[in-house]
Order: sequence, then structure tokens, then C-alpha cells
Amino acid sequence: MKTRTKTIIILVILLLITGFVYQRYYFVFGEGAKAGTMNYFVKKGYMFKTYEGRLIQTGIRTPAQGGSIASNEFMFSVTDEKVAKQLSSSAGSYLELHYKEYLHTLPWRGVSVFVVDSVISAKPVNQ
Repeated sequence: MKTRTKTIIILVILLLITGFVYQRYYFVFGEGAKAGTMNYFVKKGYMFKTYEGRLIQTGIRTPAQGGSIASNEFMFSVTDEKVAKQLSSSAGSYLELHYKEYLHTLPWRGVSVFVVDSVISAKPVNQ
């Protein structure tokens, strides 16, 4: 094989690997907003300290469940320090959060594929 052919093959392989890694770990698969009451927010981890939280979303009444209200948890991670400070001071509030969904996690990004990047609104819950 000529040197030029080897170089082209190596470049194509590197391009394919780069595309695969980007698609798997950095491509934003989905984007949206979730609303609910935050009941859990913590910074934790062994090597990479990441912010993790849970939002309780109120469900809808269904006849199959006897008319009771179902609850749904939204588990998320936060990478931005500014957003983390907003969330820390809003524990127990009714929040609207904007998030990005990735296909896979990275250790320094958190344990969830859902990464909250902004707080749309925060309202105290009526007692």
C-alpha cells in the first residue's frame, strides 16, 4: 500500500470514531421542559462531583387506578454551577425546568441522561 492510501484510511477511521463518540455522548437527542415539585437535590460522586436531583411530577386521574393521582419522578443532572445554586435555593418549590436529553451519560456530566440547563420558573408551593 502506498503511504497516501494508508493516510486516507487512517483519516476515515478517525473520522468514523469521532462521529460515533459525538453521536453517542454529545448529540442532543431531545430537548424539553418538565414541571413539578423538587424534593431532592445533592452534589455527590467519588471522582467527579456532580449535581443530581429529582422532580416529582403530579400525574392524572385514571379510572383503572381507582381515581387516585399517580406520581412520576424525573431524575436529572446539572452541569452548570449557576443553575445548581438556583435549584439548591428552590428545594420544595414548584419548578419548571428546561433540559437536554443525551443518549448516554458521561462521568463528569452526571448519572442521568437528562441534563437541566436552566430554570424557567420557581414558585413556592402553597401550604
